[in-house]
Amino acid sequence: MAQETLPDRSPAAGPGDGPGGEPGTGARRRRLGRLRGGLRSGGRAGWPRTLLAVAAGLLMWPAFPPFDLTPLAPVGVALLTLALYRRAARTGAWLAFVGGAAFFLPALEGISRIGPDGWVVLSLVEAAYFLPLGAGVAVVTRLPGWPVWTAALWVGEEALRGRVPFGGFPWARLAFSQTSTPLTPYASIGGAPLVTFLTALVGGLLACAAVAAHRARRARSRAQGSEVQSSGGEGEREPSRTRRALVPAAVCLGAVGAVVGGGLLIPTPASGRPVTVAVIQGNVPRLGLDFLGQRQAVLNNHVKATHELAARVRSGRVARPELVVWPENASDLDPYAEPDAYNAIDGAVKDIGVPVLVGALTDTPDGEKVENRGIVWDPRTGPGDYYVKRHPVPFGEYLPFRDVLTKLITRFERIPRDFAKGTRSGVMRLGPVDVGDVICFEVAYDKEVRDVARGDLLVVQTNNATYGKTSLPPQQIAMSRLRAVEHGRTILVAATSGISAIVAPDGRMVDRSREFVPDIQVAAVPARSSRTTADRLGEAPEWALALLGLGAVCAAAWTARKNEGN
Repeated sequence: MAQETLPDRSPAAGPGDGPGGEPGTGARRRRLGRLRGGLRSGGRAGWPRTLLAVAAGLLMWPAFPPFDLTPLAPVGVALLTLALYRRAARTGAWLAFVGGAAFFLPALEGISRIGPDGWVVLSLVEAAYFLPLGAGVAVVTRLPGWPVWTAALWVGEEALRGRVPFGGFPWARLAFSQTSTPLTPYASIGGAPLVTFLTALVGGLLACAAVAAHRARRARSRAQGSEVQSSGGEGEREPSRTRRALVPAAVCLGAVGAVVGGGLLIPTPASGRPVTVAVIQGNVPRLGLDFLGQRQAVLNNHVKATHELAARVRSGRVARPELVVWPENASDLDPYAEPDAYNAIDGAVKDIGVPVLVGALTDTPDGEKVENRGIVWDPRTGPGDYYVKRHPVPFGEYLPFRDVLTKLITRFERIPRDFAKGTRSGVMRLGPVDVGDVICFEVAYDKEVRDVARGDLLVVQTNNATYGKTSLPPQQIAMSRLRAVEHGRTILVAATSGISAIVAPDGRMVDRSREFVPDIQVAAVPARSSRTTADRLGEAPEWALALLGLGAVCAAAWTARKNEGN
């Protein structure tokens, strides 16, 4: 891609400028001054660029579920890139933070169910990760090929945000807005990081095309002025400059078409050994956090739904499943310690006659913590193998700085005990297949899902009752759809109150429940054991792209210092 030159925005040619407004010594000095400022001075963003950054964030938001206006994600990236284009680093950081806040506040609105303060604080913390992103984009847009470097910086931002602090919070990644688009198949090659990179690359290319088109318009204006002021010579050369200025725009748009078209050529196999599965959504008594105080009712709902499934099988209305999946928190009563809970679960499993993956809360042996388990319950031998959630939610399932925070925020008294962190893989034998289990928002983490993708099927046990009727449950389903393509696996999503779903390996929705209604899903799905390229490459694409972005920032800094010395 041809190197862009910084446009001279002076109203008229100044001392040292070349004929016809062409840059001379004075223009080069101004350009070098702006280049220096891009690395070490703040400058002022100005209201037009600030409003453009806000518009970018607001445009990216409806690209995610439940709106699913997926093309708006790269368009939002393009607008944010234009706002940051060749700005001072500090100005770019501020503009990106403003755009990030405009994006995360509506995208994470569901968090307000646990308190508006938590929602606002989390949204602004997530937006803070856009500070280095904005500074980096502002700097690297001075380099040739800058749409590639800006896209790599998006991957770096998400890599950081998904890891620190407390294990990170990778919600609302660009990749999760592209779960049913021509970019989705790329997940099978480079996972979610590659999809983020390509989404941001399309946005960067659109921004590059806009910059080139703007320069073409300026060239055309100069040509018109030259025709009036000149009888030949310079005026005759201006149309050719206009045409040359349009070439980068055409190249950028052609590259967009190549990226989008390339995704359509990537196969997403969905064949495999057929296995009949069932997903149970028992529902909860009512919305909100108070449902946790009605543990027996929640368990009874899932027991009842399983007995109903068994009745349907006996009557021939549905096929007999080979395995059944219950959601997270289906039993908040510890079945190892509560005989009534044990007997209720065991009776339901015996009735259906096949292994059931039961989501239950259990006490640790010392009684000090709680384990969030997925338990393989056999109709003959009872509870056996199990998986303990390895990534409990900070400030939700465990409380960092407990002694201090409980004194400052009384709401944290609702977390009387921390959840233990599991150490074992979630790959377990469930009936005729190996399943890879992740619990709730673990589906957002590349590493956790990749680790269990060795199973023939993937399972997401979740409890979204607190966040019901918000954007968070459909956003979680979108993550599951991307994971299905990424690992070439059927995914069974079991939720207490919805949204439960069966997702095919190519990302298609086989079945999907409504929220806050009981639901029983039965389907024959492909069990697969072949690995995707993304499985084989692991974290390599993410690290490579993140380092590419960091290298571009270093190159921009080196270039600025080199020019400063000339």
